[in-house]
Amino acid sequence: MKEYLLTAGPTPVPERVLLAMARPMLYHRSPAFTECLREVQEGLKWLLRTDQLPLIMTGSGTAAMDAAVSNFMRTGDKAIVIRGGKFGERWGRICQAYGIECVFIDVEWGKSVDAKAVAEALEKNSGVRAVYATACETSTATRHDVEAIGRVVRERDDVILCVDAITAIGVYDVPVDRWGLDVVCIGSQKALMLPPGLCGVAVSEKGWKAAERCNLPRFYLDLRAERRSQQKGETAFTPAVSLVVGLRESLRMIREETLEGVYMRHERLAKATRAAAGGLGLDLLSSSPVNSVTGIRMPPGVDGTAVVRQMQTRYGITIAGGQDHLKGKIVRIAHVGFFSEFDIITAISGLEMTLSDLGFGIRPGAGVAAAQATFAETRRT
Repeated sequence: MKEYLLTAGPTPVPERVLLAMARPMLYHRSPAFTECLREVQEGLKWLLRTDQLPLIMTGSGTAAMDAAVSNFMRTGDKAIVIRGGKFGERWGRICQAYGIECVFIDVEWGKSVDAKAVAEALEKNSGVRAVYATACETSTATRHDVEAIGRVVRERDDVILCVDAITAIGVYDVPVDRWGLDVVCIGSQKALMLPPGLCGVAVSEKGWKAAERCNLPRFYLDLRAERRSQQKGETAFTPAVSLVVGLRESLRMIREETLEGVYMRHERLAKATRAAAGGLGLDLLSSSPVNSVTGIRMPPGVDGTAVVRQMQTRYGITIAGGQDHLKGKIVRIAHVGFFSEFDIITAISGLEMTLSDLGFGIRPGAGVAAAQATFAETRRT
């Protein structure tokens, strides 16, 4: 059976990137690797729209999130944590693991946080040193307005804004410097079109000043040590060399498509997926949907877990289900990274057949027709 991967991470890896990673191994202290790393650094600066040096590390996106706490906070510090899904909750768990006092802003899953709530929390809570936010909450397919949050936080010299942008970078424009984002986390297995295992952090000057007062324990994820090494064109420890080589190739692909082209493609795929859900009479989970993944509510009597299982086992199409209290209530179809129009058509047709298999009455082709109509419209514009 042919397999189709439509999850929000890992995502499909282009053959061109796989071939680049299959080349003979580079020694990570050689001039050839330094040349590769330098190109990657410049590519990430371009993608993130920052003048700062993005730091690449071996680990999943959670490693970058861990570093965003352990390198910038001090014992007894207080942080505002926005929780609107699994990854917002992860910020809180990491902070608590380091003994940081958390002020939680809880947002209904599927809703976007109001920047006014952040401003109010800062006013009501003295001693806050950081705000931890999520640009794209993958578990709820929801986009949060980190630009607006940045406007709130940058008015305070002693507070930094740390953003999980792992499923946002490469999907839509996130100009790190202009928005005043102080610590931005990225991961390899999303729009960067790589296997899991590489993460990165971009830090503002304000962020580096905050790092000077930090006293939390860290070793492997010591960003100041990593910064000293990467300014010289090498990493502090042995990196995932093949993934760095692959990242160089994927950044070249993004440059060839252009940022505008990449963002427009993600928007086009997202609009078509959302239209397909409407064509099938299904509702979206999110009132602020992101362009990386679409969360679709399952109709009464249809178990989303069964939908995910049936699509994978019978049709070879892997999508994701809901988490925690959304388990069985939604399915999530991704369109982040190396995806095209035909991937979406495949996913929607598989969803239609699966819903029919499970006894939900649909008009065959209704979702596909809605997606195709959207694609036709976006091509005209």
